[in-house]
Amino acid sequence: MSSQKQIDPKKQQELQLQYTNFKNTLQQLATKIGEIEQEQEEHKLVIQTLDPLEADRKCFRMVNGVLVERTIKDVLPTLKTNEDGLKQVIEDMLKQYKTKQNELDNWKVYLFPPL
Repeated sequence: MSSQKQIDPKKQQELQLQYTNFKNTLQQLATKIGEIEQEQEEHKLVIQTLDPLEADRKCFRMVNGVLVERTIKDVLPTLKTNEDGLKQVIEDMLKQYKTKQNELDNWKVYLFPPL
């Protein structure tokens, strides 16, 4: 005798769709987190490069696709603020990822309780 329950094909398809949605959401969050981490790392490198230089030195910054001339003292605070903002976004997205992962785990346990 088989101890496994037979699942209605429609229900099985619905469950598969829910599982796929969970997995896709997790993958999208992970991809976005990676992109933002890369952007944060770029900000960090630029800050490390500009920090030891003279504050009145000329530098260029891309703003909405336009290259503008500024001084380091004008650009550095903005870069630091942007880097801090990116850190916060990453933390928030990691919380979202963990929440969604917990939802998936709870969903699995609900459907397939341990024996």
